[in-house]
Amino acid sequence: MNTFFQKYRRFLLVFGLISAGILYLFYEALQPTPYLPIYQPAMVNFELVDSTLQHVKKYHRIADFRLQNQNGEWVTQNWVGDKIHIADFFFTTCPSICPIMTDNMKDLQIKLGEEDQVRLLSFSVTPDIDSVAQLKKYALEKGVDDRKWNLLTGDKKEIYALARQSYLVAKEDGNGDPYDMIHTENFVLVDPMQRIRGYYDGTDDLAMEQLLIDLTILQKEFPSTQ
Repeated sequence: MNTFFQKYRRFLLVFGLISAGILYLFYEALQPTPYLPIYQPAMVNFELVDSTLQHVKKYHRIADFRLQNQNGEWVTQNWVGDKIHIADFFFTTCPSICPIMTDNMKDLQIKLGEEDQVRLLSFSVTPDIDSVAQLKKYALEKGVDDRKWNLLTGDKKEIYALARQSYLVAKEDGNGDPYDMIHTENFVLVDPMQRIRGYYDGTDDLAMEQLLIDLTILQKEFPSTQ
């Protein structure tokens, strides 16, 4: 018996390696490919969704916009283009959750490094206070890299519509002004087709870790063409 194994030792070793490789390939093939959900208004807390959209179950997209960034430049959907983007809503004088959200957005900026597949957007919910000059001051204080991250201000009605009808992340304020809103801590992950693929608590470390995991999944679904 020992003579048999010695004689065919190399063959058995090669056969074993090939068999192990085939089994591994079968295992990989049988594993489901991770896939992020596509969020529709009907899937989101109705308080954060405009009443005209609360029962919409398909085809939701982020609307086009035209707002000014911290450099006074007009920014449109073209800046996002065919890239993934992560968005939040904030204001520069917010004393509570906004500083944490901004720090976490900056952390994303750092972790993305030279990655060119992802853009960051922060929309001000108090554009009457957050002028271009105010956003520039804030951007310099917070270390915003304007190649990757735009702080945006502009028409209050347009920003309200983006928050309530596109990103689905703000409650109505109810103080008499129809365009006042209470923003949430949510970060929104959006694919290159302008579909919402995830919501994350921008003040929570575990949620931010999950965002990075999900971002990797989305990057595999939409590999960079550059």
